[in-house]
Amino acid sequence: MKILVAEDDQTTRRMLESVLTKCNYEVITTTDGEETWEKLKHPDAPQIVILDWFMPGMDGVEICRKFRQENVTKPVYIIFLTARGDKKNIIEGLEAGADDYVIKPFDKDELLARINVGRRIVELQNSLIEKEKLQGVIEMAGTVCHEMNQPIQVITGYSELMLLDLPEDNPLYKKIKIIGEQIDKLAIITEKLMRVTKYETKDYLESKIIDIDRASE
Repeated sequence: MKILVAEDDQTTRRMLESVLTKCNYEVITTTDGEETWEKLKHPDAPQIVILDWFMPGMDGVEICRKFRQENVTKPVYIIFLTARGDKKNIIEGLEAGADDYVIKPFDKDELLARINVGRRIVELQNSLIEKEKLQGVIEMAGTVCHEMNQPIQVITGYSELMLLDLPEDNPLYKKIKIIGEQIDKLAIITEKLMRVTKYETKDYLESKIIDIDRASE
């Protein structure tokens, strides 16, 4: 899992990077408010953020408050790291949208324990989001199948009737047979849609679409 470390103090930043890298986290570092804000806005932004209170440009509280006001579609767990440990400051940080608070100088084991809590919460939230997506896919699949079944049956029925009235050497016979074959393929697709049990996507042009084969396995 990726972690964003926003810390302008070089010594603290290197300590955090070393500790987290040894725990197999992918660490991304920033040194000022503007750079941190740009990283947070990126679609592939880390879902755990260790945010220093005081930084050049925007401070941590401003960044946190501004980020929580954005329409963010994925969960992000924010931990404030600061020497300001009085009750008033803690409340201010949490009200700005932080999820946790660690006082400098930080204890390595405490920090890792709090990060692990954040990781579990993020993973749980991601799982819930995936379940919501799956539910949407299943409902969509059911609707599509219901709407497609009747026209498929009508086209199939009329195609078969037309074939009964045509000799096999008639040029239209082969074309109607092709129509029937394509309708059969469409019926197979609707059957797959009805078997969708998981949310799977694949690349398509510059976006993603539902991978029906994998989702219906």
